[in-house]
Amino acid sequence: MSPQETATSVRNALPSGGLFAGLHWRTLPTPFALEKDLAKDIETLGRVLLQFYRAVNLLYRKSVEGKQPEWVARWLDLGKPAELIELQRSQAFKNDVPRVIRPDILLTENGYCITELDSVPGGIGLTAWFNRTYSQFEGAQVIGGAEGMIKGFEGVFGNAKTVHIIVSEEAATYRPEMEWMAQQMKGAEFKVHDSGFKDFKEGDAVYRFFELFDLANVANAKKIFAMASEGKIKLTPPPKPMFEEKMLFALLWNWNLRDFWRQELGESFFARLKKVIPYTWLLDPTPLPPHGALPGLNLTDWGQLKSLSQKERDLILKISGFSEKAWGARGVFLGSDLPQAEWVTAVDEAISGFEKSPYVLQRYEKPKLVETSWVDFEKNETVPMKGRARLSPYYFVAGEGDAARPQIGGILATIASADKKIIHGMSEAVLAPCA
Repeated sequence: MSPQETATSVRNALPSGGLFAGLHWRTLPTPFALEKDLAKDIETLGRVLLQFYRAVNLLYRKSVEGKQPEWVARWLDLGKPAELIELQRSQAFKNDVPRVIRPDILLTENGYCITELDSVPGGIGLTAWFNRTYSQFEGAQVIGGAEGMIKGFEGVFGNAKTVHIIVSEEAATYRPEMEWMAQQMKGAEFKVHDSGFKDFKEGDAVYRFFELFDLANVANAKKIFAMASEGKIKLTPPPKPMFEEKMLFALLWNWNLRDFWRQELGESFFARLKKVIPYTWLLDPTPLPPHGALPGLNLTDWGQLKSLSQKERDLILKISGFSEKAWGARGVFLGSDLPQAEWVTAVDEAISGFEKSPYVLQRYEKPKLVETSWVDFEKNETVPMKGRARLSPYYFVAGEGDAARPQIGGILATIASADKKIIHGMSEAVLAPCA
C-alpha cells in the first residue's frame, strides 16, 4: 500500500466513539522507528523506575518515622489536606506504588532525558489501539506487539473478576479511550464509570483515573478509599499524592540523600537515573546561610533567578503537583522562551506559592530534530516534517510484593513541529506507536 492508503486505513480503523473527546492528531503512515539500542534501553527502563518508586515510598515512610530527614515528608505533604496525608501514611497502603508507570522522554542530541513521571497517565487506550492497528501492516515491529498494552493493563489487576475504571470529569477527555480499552478485555469484566458510581462489590478492583487534587469533584472517592483501606477492593494507583509530584526528581538529585539512593537503588540504577533525569531543584524559599549557594546555579537565593539573562535561562519552571495546572503544558514556563517580565512573574509566583503549591526548576534539555512525514488527507499527499519528539512508554506492573515485575506494553510517540519548545498532544502534532 502507498503511504496515503496506509494512513487512510489507520484513520478508517478509528472506533466510532473516537479515542480522545474532541481531539485530533496528524497520522503517520508507519510506526515511528527507534534505533535498536534506544529501544532496548527504554524497554528495560521499567524495572529501574519501579525500584525508584519503591525507594521514594520507603524514603517518605522513613522521613515520617524520623529515620530520614524530616524535610522530605514535609515537602511532599505541602498543600495536602489532612485526610490525604493520613491515607498516604496508612498501613493499608504501606507498600503500594503505582502499577502503571509512564515517563515522558525527550530525544536529545546526547540520547534522551526523562522530564517527569506520570502515575495517572492518559493515552493508554490510544496507544493500545495504535499498537493493534499498525501491527496489521507488513513489516511493522511495534514495540509491545499488537496486544501488549491490553494484556499489560489487564495484568495489573491480578485475579479480580470485575474492574471499575473511574474517570473524573476533569479527565473526561480520556473516557472514550478507556471505554474502547474496556471492550477489548477477554478475562475480567472491565467497566467505565463516572464519579457517581458507588456499587462496588468485595473482591472488585478499581483503576483510579482521577488526580488527587480533584477529590472535591469525585463523589465516590471516599467510598473507594474506605473500601480499599479495609482490603475489600484492590485499588491502583494508591491514594498517595507523593507519586503525583515532580519534586521526586529534586529529591533524587539532593546531595543529602545520595547515600539513601545508593543503598535503595544500587549504584547501577542510581547512575542510570542521574544520566537521564535533568538536574532538578525544589524552590524552597528558606534563606541560605551567607556563605551558602544553590548547587549547580551559583545563586544565593531563588529571587536571583529573576535577574538571569535570557541566555542564562535554559531552565524549566513548573508546578510540582497537586494542582489543576500540574498536567499537560499548564503551569510550565521555559525561561529562555519568555520575556523578562513574564519570567519574573513566574518566579515570584513559584516563590510565594511554596507552602501551598511548590514549584520545581529543571535544566532544559533541548529536544533534537527528527525527520518524519504525515499524510494530509485533504490534499491526499505525504507531507515531510522536521519536528521534536517525546516518547511515552507504558510499563504495567503485575504480581505482588517483591515478585512484582514491570512489562512494557508500548511506546507512544508525539512529534511536534520544530518551532514548538514544549511538546504535548496538540492537534498539529503527529502521534504514532514506536517500532
